Amino acid sequence: MTVRVVLADDQTVVRAGFRALLDLTDDLVVVAEAADGLRAVEAVRSTRPDVVLMDIRMPGVDGIEATRRIAADRTLDHVRVVMLTTYRVDAYVFEALRHGAAGFLVKDLEPDELRAAIRTVAAGQNLLAPAVTRAVVEEFARLKAPEAAGAERLAPLTEREREVMALVAAGLTNEEIGKELIMSPLTAKTHVSRAMIKLGARDRAQLVVLAYETGLVRPGER
Repeated sequence: MTVRVVLADDQTVVRAGFRALLDLTDDLVVVAEAADGLRAVEAVRSTRPDVVLMDIRMPGVDGIEATRRIAADRTLDHVRVVMLTTYRVDAYVFEALRHGAAGFLVKDLEPDELRAAIRTVAAGQNLLAPAVTRAVVEEFARLKAPEAAGAERLAPLTEREREVMALVAAGLTNEEIGKELIMSPLTAKTHVSRAMIKLGARDRAQLVVLAYETGLVRPGER
């Protein structure tokens, strides 16, 4: 399968570097480039890529707002956005995950890591290990009070789905959730999927964010 990629970064040299790396790979192809968030959204709508490598900080419409617009477009549900950042712990990453990003990459990663990350995301898998996602979200959830409407937001979930969602937020995989709640990994995955559908979450990372925002779990809790 050929993975179609859009590059969005305001620095020409960064885009050129990523394109040069991807052009050397048979199964990865760059279908468009953009120097700001507005053009990135337009490029995604016109080319329908599998993956977008999106810089967080860009002039005008930044990467977070561009990600929000892509995630809000139901015709682009298949598009997976990966945020590019200079820092391993970045306050903006939390907002990006809130708005539907599939994960994030630090710009100085190795070429093979970049290629593997794109393939992983395109296959619909988690880019980040659950524990890493939790660490990022928890770091910045400490600065935010839980939503007052948390109970209402979680009302559609069954008690079991809430338990599973809390364990996802704790960084557990489907296999680990199965052991914790005495169920098969497939059943755990089903509960995760149902919770995502009911809450309108695009992926597990967004489910983790919602768990903290609604007060289902709190920083430091297990």
